[in-house]
Amino acid sequence: MPSKSKKNNSISAATDIATLGPAKIPSRLPYCRFEQDAEKILIHLSKDQFEETPSEKEYLKFEVAGPRRHLYFDSTKTKCAIVTCGGLCPGINDVIRAIVMEAHHNYGVAATLGIRFGLEGFIPNCGHEIVELTPANVGDIHQFGGTILGSSRGPQTAEEIVDALERMNVSALFIIGGDGTMKAALKIADEVERRRLKISVIGVPKTIDNDINFVNKSFGFDTAVEKATEAISCAHTEATGAVNGIGLVKLMGRESGFIAAQATLALKEVNFVLIPEVDFAIRGEGGLLPALEQRLLARRHAVIVCAEGAGQQLLATTRATDASGNPILGDICSLLISEIKDHFKERDIPINLKFIDPSYIIRSVPANANDRVYCGFLGQHAVHAAMSGKTRMVVSRLMERYVHLPLELVTSRRRKLNIASDYWRAVLESTGQGGMKGMFQECPGDQD
Repeated sequence: MPSKSKKNNSISAATDIATLGPAKIPSRLPYCRFEQDAEKILIHLSKDQFEETPSEKEYLKFEVAGPRRHLYFDSTKTKCAIVTCGGLCPGINDVIRAIVMEAHHNYGVAATLGIRFGLEGFIPNCGHEIVELTPANVGDIHQFGGTILGSSRGPQTAEEIVDALERMNVSALFIIGGDGTMKAALKIADEVERRRLKISVIGVPKTIDNDINFVNKSFGFDTAVEKATEAISCAHTEATGAVNGIGLVKLMGRESGFIAAQATLALKEVNFVLIPEVDFAIRGEGGLLPALEQRLLARRHAVIVCAEGAGQQLLATTRATDASGNPILGDICSLLISEIKDHFKERDIPINLKFIDPSYIIRSVPANANDRVYCGFLGQHAVHAAMSGKTRMVVSRLMERYVHLPLELVTSRRRKLNIASDYWRAVLESTGQGGMKGMFQECPGDQD
């Protein structure tokens, strides 16, 4: 029976990784250095990266990712499955390719199955065909954006999914997805354990918003920031091309403003950045509009970057959710456009406002070189973990080390940008918007 990590919502939860049983089969990998489960690494968890890090336990021990000397599965008799869920993100195809290539060439697995259109693909009534993934049909997929398997949102019962895994005789399931998908993976692992099955469940965390707990940079994030800066550069060009020109760029970020903040730091042309972690005001003292007016009077142009989840406290809430259970966001940029136009009309100040929303372009492009390398390592380490009998875990890069993380840990909360951090201070210094209300949080340690 798999060993289970302790479940609680604290980041001090156990970091031990569950296994299906003793690994007894010698690995056939001829050229690698094998990692030992007992040799964990200490990683310092800075409060700049992890907001809830307790001061008394800033170091935690993590199991190192990589090949093991002994395997749990006889890989030549093992069948794997890959499923991709949630929204698109640069690099998904790279991860699929890396898993297939590693499993086929280095472990000689019997077959790798591709589950079409997310967790729906496990449900017979949905009618999605299952495809076999081979080096021949995944060889060039990294050149394209999206996912060759398709994706979907919405809950499917763990019971039906495990039924399908049993029917297909799958021994290792690789689940590529975001926070909601990792929660689904945990439910699948629970059902596998309840039935006392020997199926490894390995998650590869994917989120363009960079908001998965204990994953300080998810794959695709570098590509997303690179494409976002192109949109911001266009907005800056538009803004400087007219008197009182304003460029407004909407970027992805439902609950976390990492893309908006990183793109702002990368380009240095942004004057105001609005993120979900900061409840900003539009009018009145310390509001966006007075600050924007002062900016136009001084420089005759301005660029505003707005994450999609920013300013939700200013909008009417419907409590409606999407198929994945995420709250349906209000349209903050429509409100900003209306308020900006009304404000300057009241003051008889002519403006030229241009709005750019590159969201679907950003998430649909192929990964850049850095993300491709990252995705390759994630796919390889995921296969190493599964073949050695690891389960209920994700593989990730944490503070430049590839490690195994329990699913319980990464699903305990969503990661958000720490507005008391040096990182956010650097963003405010770059934009010059520190005088706006609510832009920073005073650190208790800084008080006299």
